Amino acid sequence: MPNVKLLAAKLTREYFDVLTAYNGQQALDLVKTESPDIVLLDVMMPGMDGFEVCQRIRSDPETMHIPVVMVTALSDISDRVRGLEAGADDFLTKPVNDIALFARVRSLVRLKMMMDEWRLRESTSGHFGMLINGVSMLSESTEKARVLVLEDSPLDLDKITETLKRDGADVFSAANCAASLARALAEEFDLVIVSLTLLNEDGLRLCSQLRSHERTRQVPILLMIDEGDLQRVAKGLELGANDYVIKPIDRNELQARFRTQVRRKRYQDRLRANYEQSLSLALTDSLTGVFNRRYVSAHLPRLLDRAADSNKPVSILMFDIDHFKLVNDTYGHDIGDEVLREVAVRSARNLRNFDLVARLGGEEFVVIMPDTDGEAALQVAERLRQRIGDTRFEITAPVKEITVTVSVGVAVGGRVGDTVDTLIKRADEALYEAKRSGRNRVIADKRDIPLSVLQSLQQPGT
Repeated sequence: MPNVKLLAAKLTREYFDVLTAYNGQQALDLVKTESPDIVLLDVMMPGMDGFEVCQRIRSDPETMHIPVVMVTALSDISDRVRGLEAGADDFLTKPVNDIALFARVRSLVRLKMMMDEWRLRESTSGHFGMLINGVSMLSESTEKARVLVLEDSPLDLDKITETLKRDGADVFSAANCAASLARALAEEFDLVIVSLTLLNEDGLRLCSQLRSHERTRQVPILLMIDEGDLQRVAKGLELGANDYVIKPIDRNELQARFRTQVRRKRYQDRLRANYEQSLSLALTDSLTGVFNRRYVSAHLPRLLDRAADSNKPVSILMFDIDHFKLVNDTYGHDIGDEVLREVAVRSARNLRNFDLVARLGGEEFVVIMPDTDGEAALQVAERLRQRIGDTRFEITAPVKEITVTVSVGVAVGGRVGDTVDTLIKRADEALYEAKRSGRNRVIADKRDIPLSVLQSLQQPGT
C-alpha cells in the first residue's frame, strides 16, 4: 500500500489523474469501467499477481490496447521477460527512477491516444455497415518482419540478427544515420532498432528524423542503451521512440520487446487498412478527398460521448474561404475546385495524425481535434489561418497565383449534455463573428477559453 500511495503521489504531481487499486480484481474492474490511458501494475499483489492481471487485460478485446507497465522489486532478467511475454509494455524495477517513469508514461499515453482514435474511426466505419473484420493485437504474427538496425558494434549487430532470425525476421543494417534514414524512407520496415552507444554519431538524431517524415512517422523505434543512461532514454521517448533495451542485450528480452512492437504495428496497420478500405465515397468528399458532412455526423457524437466519459475536451474549428464566390466568378469553377483542393491539403498537413478535417459543403470546412482544450485549439486555428493565407495559391489561370484567406470559428465540447448540433452552432457563430469582423481571422466561443488567451490571439490580421 505505501508503494501505491507513493507512485500515485508522484504521478499526481506531474498532473496525471490517478486511480488506485490494491489487488488484481480491483485493478481489472477499474480497467473495465474507467478505461484508463495506462495501467501501472505491481507484480506482487494479493490473490492475483501482476502477470495474470496483465494477461487478462491483454486477452480482453475491449482493453487489450491499453498500455501496461509492470513495477516490481524483482530484478532478475527472467522476471522482466516474463512480464513482457505476458503483454507488458515495460518492466520498471523498484525503486522506480522518476525520469524513466514519467518519460515512459507520457510516451505510452501518446500511443494510447493514437490507438484510441484509430479504433474509434474503424468503429465509425462499422456504424455504416462497412467494417471488414474484427482484429486482435495478440493474433498478429511476427513472422517475416523487416527490421532495420543502426549499430556500429559488430558483436551486438550479430547478436541482434541471430536473435531476431529466431522469429524469421529479415534484418538489415546501415552504416550511419544518413544511410539508415535513406533506407527507411525507401523501403517498408516493421521496426527500426537504433543504438545510442554509437562512437561517431548520435542515434537520437535519427529518431527525430524518422518522426519528421510522413513515411516513417509510425514505424516503431527500439533504442539500445547503456545501463544508467536514463536521461537519453527519456529524450528518446520524448522524440517518439517506442521502447528501449539495455546493454548487454539479453536475447529473450530483445525478442519479447521485438514481438510487442511488431504486433502493435501490424495491429495498427490492419486497423488503418480496414478503416481506409471501409470508407466508401459516401463518407468522403469526392473533390478534396477529405471527410464529408455525413462522416462528421456519425463520428462526432461518438467522440463527444467518449470525451464526456473521460472528462477530456474535444475542440472543433469551423472555417470557410473568404470571398470564394469572387474566385469562382473571376476565374471559373475549375479554378475554384483547385482552391478547394489546396485548402484541404494545407489543412490536413498542419494537423496531428489523429485529428481530422472534413468539408461540410461549398467552401466550408471543419477540423475535429480530440483531447484538445481551447487554448491549444486557438493556436492550431491561428497556425492554419497563416498557412493558408500567407503563401499564395498556384492556379492554372493566366494570373498563375492568387491569395486565399480563411475565417475560423473555434468551439470546445466534451461536457455532459454537449451535442453535435450545439457544438457546431457555437463554432458557426464564432465563424460568423470572424467574417463580420473583417475576415482572415480567428474568433473563439468565449465560454471555454481564458480571456487572456483570447486577447493575445484575436487581434485583427494576426
